[in-house]
Amino acid sequence: MAKYTDILVLGSGLAGATAALAAADEGKHVTLITKTKELISGNTPYAQGGIIYKGLDDSPAKLKKDIMVAGDGHCWEVAVDQLVNLGPELVNKILIERCHVNFDKHEVENRLDLTAEGAHSEPRIIHSKDKTGKSIHIGVMEAVERHPNIQVITNHTAVDLLTLSHHSKNSLDIYEKPACFGAYILNNETETVFPVFASKTILATGGLGQIYLHTTNPKESTGDGIALAWRAGARCFNLQFIQFHPTTLYTAGERFLISEAVRGEGGVLVDNKGNEFMQAFHELGSLAPRDIVARAIHQTMLEIGHPCVYLDITHQDSDWLRDRFPTIHEHCLSIGIDLTKEPIPVVPAAHYSCGGVGVSLKGRTSLQRLYAVGEVACTGVHGANRLASTSLLEAIVWGHIAGKEAAERSRKDDYFPAIFDWKDENESVDPALIVQDWHNIKNTMWNYVGLVRTRPRLERAHTIFRHLQSEVEQFYRRAKMTTDTVELRNGVQTAIAVTNATLEARVSMGAHYQV
Repeated sequence: MAKYTDILVLGSGLAGATAALAAADEGKHVTLITKTKELISGNTPYAQGGIIYKGLDDSPAKLKKDIMVAGDGHCWEVAVDQLVNLGPELVNKILIERCHVNFDKHEVENRLDLTAEGAHSEPRIIHSKDKTGKSIHIGVMEAVERHPNIQVITNHTAVDLLTLSHHSKNSLDIYEKPACFGAYILNNETETVFPVFASKTILATGGLGQIYLHTTNPKESTGDGIALAWRAGARCFNLQFIQFHPTTLYTAGERFLISEAVRGEGGVLVDNKGNEFMQAFHELGSLAPRDIVARAIHQTMLEIGHPCVYLDITHQDSDWLRDRFPTIHEHCLSIGIDLTKEPIPVVPAAHYSCGGVGVSLKGRTSLQRLYAVGEVACTGVHGANRLASTSLLEAIVWGHIAGKEAAERSRKDDYFPAIFDWKDENESVDPALIVQDWHNIKNTMWNYVGLVRTRPRLERAHTIFRHLQSEVEQFYRRAKMTTDTVELRNGVQTAIAVTNATLEARVSMGAHYQV
């Protein structure tokens, strides 16, 4: 059965939730859909370090300079201006006053506690212990669930965006400006697909880290939004700039993020013999921009023939460390590592996509009636390399602006053409095919489109993915619709988009390092 809504938000992270609140405040009916069973999902809850606010001796100009330097000169200046001028005000208005997020206070002075992170010239990061993202997400989602104009639907997956050129039964719609009027949605439990028609659609699907072998991203970050937008014809760019977080816990299992705030609070990177090595790579040492630190660790590991390096913060007071980083301390302790007494083994992992679906200052994409916010979007703020703790701030700013903008109606927003019926297929899904195809995607991206790229590696990846996509599309057309089949299709499409952007990149800069 088809569903109608004013605003359709795909994704329940900070950006999507903020957009939903902004649109709902304008009196619009908002439908927020997430593919997970729980609302607290995506990358937002995993953000440990904090969010940019304002330092004691800070200014928008100082923050702008830090962002532009970290972005390796590739940032869109007007977007950075919007972030630095509106960001702190919206943090206060939305997170502190409206959602009552419990940020840490200074032990002595009656103010929010401020910390520094890599490449920041001022301590301007506010935090909630080492679980800032989770604290923010809980506060914002409580506001979403209380709002009478927002309907939340969990355990549903976006299959494809509805566009005039692809889905309208009216052949004359091909002559209209490309536009999106909703999405096909999969009920993950019943495995049925139905259309949701929307005057405006906001993509807020998050990251793409799961296309890499090693990532800090949760399992749901399979690049869905990039694939949806790519198939619909929306412009995507800067996809070659994949930021690898320098410090994730090195264990046999999944990678666990060791926040940049650990280095901001005095942690130093050392090799397996205890020698500091970052000063040889950058004057800021362990607090250098993330891309430089990640490659320095990668090179050091190769030079010393060791599978990891170490992050040492044992010189700080033990009680203070346990209080400042309780989540990290407890997780490390659970696998036998006491960070108060011994260095933490760390390696880089895919962390954040600086590129994405291209958007304006108001979050508009190149398709009419389609917006994108959060990590899936490319605002131009991050340039070639994201400055630490800017992603949550960007999510707040563009989420709020896009939600307000999407609530404004025009005559064309009410056009919903008749569409072709969805045709279900019933061929059973072989789990072995899904597992093997994902294995190919993850390993190819890690080895050929990873920290250090070469032309031969990229060309090999392109060949592999084109062949794999052909097989996956044939499989997709015959197979019974499930979350696994949708994610696999999206994963290979996103891998191709990233690889193509990297092949086309003419300049090695920031998070794109080609030799």
